[in-house]
Amino acid sequence: MDRFRAMQTFVHIADAGSLTAAAQAMGSSLPAVVRALAGFEESLGVRLFHRTTRRIALTEEGRAHLDHCRQVLTAVAEGEAALRQDLAEPNGLLTLTAPVMFGQLHVAPLVTRFLQRHPLVRCRVLLLDRVVNLLEEGIDVGVRIGPLEDSSHIARPLGHVRRVVVASPGFLAQQGTPAHPRDLQAAPCVCRLDGASAWGPFRDQGKPLRVPVNGRLAFNHNAPAIDACIAGMGFGQFLSYQVAQHVQSKALTIVLSEFEDAPRPLHLVYPHARLLPARTRVFVEWIVQELRGFDTTSSSP
Repeated sequence: MDRFRAMQTFVHIADAGSLTAAAQAMGSSLPAVVRALAGFEESLGVRLFHRTTRRIALTEEGRAHLDHCRQVLTAVAEGEAALRQDLAEPNGLLTLTAPVMFGQLHVAPLVTRFLQRHPLVRCRVLLLDRVVNLLEEGIDVGVRIGPLEDSSHIARPLGHVRRVVVASPGFLAQQGTPAHPRDLQAAPCVCRLDGASAWGPFRDQGKPLRVPVNGRLAFNHNAPAIDACIAGMGFGQFLSYQVAQHVQSKALTIVLSEFEDAPRPLHLVYPHARLLPARTRVFVEWIVQELRGFDTTSSSP
C-alpha cells in the first residue's frame, strides 16, 4: 500500500465529506478511493470513519489521526516547495532595516555584494535608530542591537557589541584619565540630543550605575559626536562598533573599561514564516555567514 497516497485519500475524504466527492477531487474512481481507505484503516488497525448509506463521519480516532496526516502532508509540500526555491534564482524586492551607523558601516557593503551575486533581486535598506515593527512596516529582515522583546520573530545571533567611553589622547593628556565613572560628572562631555541626561549603564562592584553628564556640545547623530571627540571636545559614550576604527587608529582611547556593563547582543530577526521567499532565505544565510561572530568586545581599552 502507498501510505502517502492513502493519507492524501483520507484527508480528501474528510475535507469533501463523502467518498464520491473525494474521488472527484482526486481525479480517481470511487472503487479506488474505497480500496485506499479500507487498506489504510486495516494497516492502522482502527476505523477512521463511521459510514452509512447516507453519510460519512470521522470517528474519534479519525479526528485525532487527521491532524497528524495534515502535518505530514504539509511538511512534504513545504519541503518540495523549498527545494524548488533552492533551485530557482532569488528574485524580487527585499526590504531590510538596521541601525544607522551599523547599517552604514557593515550592512550596506554586504547588501551591495549580495546584489552583485543575485542580479534579479532588488533591495530597500532603511537605516533607522528605532525598533521597527517588521510586520506592520512590511520589512523582511532587521538587524537589532540589544535584548529582544518580540518573541514572534525568528532571531539569529550574530555577535556582541560594547557600550564604551572614549576620548582623544590629546584630551586625556590635558584632562587626565578618569578613575571612576563619577569623574565624568565634572568633565567636558559630548552629549546626545536624545533626552538622556545620564550615561551608562556602568557596573560598580556588581551594581548598575548611571552618571549625569554635561558639556558644551550635543548632537542628534553619532557621527559628528565622534568627530568632536576626536577633535578633543570631551568624552563620548558610543557603541564599540561605532568607534572601533578610530580606536584601532589610536585617534580615540577607551577609558573606564573595567566599569562597562555586559556586552549587548547583536541579532538578525525576521518574521516567522514556514515558506520564506528564496531571496529572503538566501539573504539571511548570506548575512549570518558574513557577520557571524561579529565582536567588538575585545577592543583594547
